[in-house]
Amino acid sequence: MNMQSQPASAYFLDDRKQAIETHTLCVVVDNEPGVLARVIGLFSGRGYNIDSLTVSETEHEAHVSRITIVTSGTRNVIEQIRAQLDRMVPVHSVADLTVQGNAIERELALIKVAGKGEKRMEALRLADAFRARVIDATTESFVFELTGKTSKVDQFISLMQPLGLVEVSRTGIAAISRGPEGMKI
Repeated sequence: MNMQSQPASAYFLDDRKQAIETHTLCVVVDNEPGVLARVIGLFSGRGYNIDSLTVSETEHEAHVSRITIVTSGTRNVIEQIRAQLDRMVPVHSVADLTVQGNAIERELALIKVAGKGEKRMEALRLADAFRARVIDATTESFVFELTGKTSKVDQFISLMQPLGLVEVSRTGIAAISRGPEGMKI
């Protein structure tokens, strides 16, 4: 068995035959100094990886923030992460939107492309096809704003590479469940 392909965490030893899954977790926490560091510390201290992380205050009066974390692991590891997050003192609630299903996930990206002539025109055509907005333009470059699923953003970036991709800035995933119910606080 090739041990190099296994994650470097003792939590994965019993899970070698289970498939690695990607899950989106939403965590409602007190908006106070050090809370994000504690949540991130839980991941790094146990060898878990974070694929995407977004944080913002969602209820100013209640001083509550929402952390959206995309992480990967076996089903057992994901459940362990969720349970450990749920036990943290500043955490009000944890939801695994992947398990709940029917969630909406979006990402925002700013993509800078430099080019002239036909490459410039092709970048504009593709931006139109992807519904990317031009938010800055010079005679030699564009900055596009694109919102959508991560796969859409990835595809657009891939198509821009041969056309003069210069730089990309991405927000990470923001996610919310469908329906009339909200996350409990």
